[in-house]
Amino acid sequence: MTLRAHSLPGKPETEWEPLDDHLRDVARKAHKFAARFGAGEWGLAAGLLHDIGKAKPGFQNRLRGGPPEPHAAEGARFAIGHYDKGYPRPFNEPLGRLLSFAIAGHHAGLANGRAAGSSVSPLNDRLKQAADVSEWFTPKGLPKFATMPAPLIAAKRLGQGGQLEPDPFGWAFFIRMLFSTLVDADRLETERWYADQSKEIVQRGWGGRLPDLKVVLDLHLAGKMSDATAIDRLRAEVLADGRAAAMQAPGLFALTVPTGGGKTLSSLAFALEHAIAHNLDRVIYVIPFTSIVEQTADVFRAALGEVNADAILEHHSGFEVDGAEPGAKEEEERVRLAAQNWDRPIIVTTAVQFFESLFSNRTGRCRKLHNIARSVVVLDEAQTLPLHLLRPCLAAINELSRGYTTSIVLCTATQPALTKEAGLKAPEALVGVREIVTPGRDLFARLKRVRTVQAGTLSDAQLVDALRQADQALVIVNNRRHARELFELLAKSGLEGVHHLTTAMTAAHRQHVLAEIRRDLKDGHPVRLVSTSLIEAGVDISFHAVWRAWAGLDQMAQAAGRCNRNGELGPEGGVLTIFQPEDIEGRKPPREVAANAETAKRVLGRDGHLDPLSREAVAAYFTELLWTKDDGGKLAALDNVK
Repeated sequence: MTLRAHSLPGKPETEWEPLDDHLRDVARKAHKFAARFGAGEWGLAAGLLHDIGKAKPGFQNRLRGGPPEPHAAEGARFAIGHYDKGYPRPFNEPLGRLLSFAIAGHHAGLANGRAAGSSVSPLNDRLKQAADVSEWFTPKGLPKFATMPAPLIAAKRLGQGGQLEPDPFGWAFFIRMLFSTLVDADRLETERWYADQSKEIVQRGWGGRLPDLKVVLDLHLAGKMSDATAIDRLRAEVLADGRAAAMQAPGLFALTVPTGGGKTLSSLAFALEHAIAHNLDRVIYVIPFTSIVEQTADVFRAALGEVNADAILEHHSGFEVDGAEPGAKEEEERVRLAAQNWDRPIIVTTAVQFFESLFSNRTGRCRKLHNIARSVVVLDEAQTLPLHLLRPCLAAINELSRGYTTSIVLCTATQPALTKEAGLKAPEALVGVREIVTPGRDLFARLKRVRTVQAGTLSDAQLVDALRQADQALVIVNNRRHARELFELLAKSGLEGVHHLTTAMTAAHRQHVLAEIRRDLKDGHPVRLVSTSLIEAGVDISFHAVWRAWAGLDQMAQAAGRCNRNGELGPEGGVLTIFQPEDIEGRKPPREVAANAETAKRVLGRDGHLDPLSREAVAAYFTELLWTKDDGGKLAALDNVK
């Protein structure tokens, strides 16, 4: 009797999918995916073994309408029995056990080895419940032990005598990546088989090539770049440096450019050229805030043209396709499918989505991970990496760079001190980060458009009086309640052009308000905007004057980037006023912002002549922020402090 993998309700069993066909199809695809990081044979073995539990009579009966019957652990048990030798022994475990994690978890999720974790049962418990299926089915074509090469991640950890160095984090990371290849291959092949049976077409992937995107981007940039102003010339220099640096070998990069210096399109140009030069597969743009994801995706669509709109996947919790548009349902389905495994050439996503997926154990989140390998990852606003999670974030960046042929770009105006060269003593500190901008450009001095003023404590009434003297002004405060109450006070004052922005608004509402504000600014109408910090990073907007409640120096610099952004007021024509809100209910900043503000005050207090927006001030700020702890250790930056 032919063993079956999937059934077709109402169809004879002769039309159901043979188990052997499914295993081979999944194995071929998993091999292809895993080969991208030097582990093709591992993917092949995982694919051939993942569903052999379906050979059990109980599961075959399940296909005919019987009771549920688990099947994933049988392949894991077989892997341990088949690959029982000690290589590579990263955890004093045989190779088969490494495979068993991915196989046993391809439906329920990755498990801890022996102890229970979250809601997932331990691997050992699953293995104890698994049956020996060899009497019913033995997979053919399994790679032999001798043909199972160490993946790239292991090859880079060979010590003296060719022995693998202990590296629990690296091997756990590898297991998760292997798990990703198996989950995606299994889902894709199951989807394909059912679609074939129903004669349906599944809209997957993108049919173009990265060089085609580069041609369109180059034409767009040629139309935008000019030498009409000093800022235009500076942006052109940054773009040229990015294109030149793209020829360098994959690894770690930094793009440190003042706000308004053209980082977004220059980083995209670098990433595309770098990917093409080194045969990488995609560009992943990682952004800290959802509001900036929306704007950046729109900038990329404009730069790459309507014909290439399908090349860009915008993946975050707030993205929706407008159901009123013709063809919206089909587009929504294409986006939903692409979000499962990131099989588009340009991904624009959030830092939460990116880093949480890298440390997840769930099939849905991990499915896309293998497509991060052989990519260019741009970490926009790199200074916003959460302090309490900095060490695991840096560990993941290092792992992707050295074991998965992934280039990482730290893109920011305020580069945090994350490298050993900068003095960071943590073992996860980055090493060998190459600056994309040519040394000696002196971008910060040339792009200085704002002077700072420290105003002490200002009440809301005093802020309203100050805004009477400024027709186009922005006030940034540290919490939503303060923003709302200040906005209401401004609205009652009778001032024209009063607006309000917070993360409590929907994405569509924020976009509508920003569009109205930009139009009024362009037409010279009064605009007085009260906002939380969401306005600071990546929002292309320019005011004559900005007031900023005390925060970290990185946020101060970002606030300054919304003032005299294009130099329309001349050098240092914009004014950033730093103020302390009143010490009353509803004015206290979030705990981390308060700690960062105190660090900024200490740094500036040590040198009263230090410009808060200078590179020297920002470097001193991050040095103190990352190398010290508060007294209780609750806001500790790193365990290994200097």
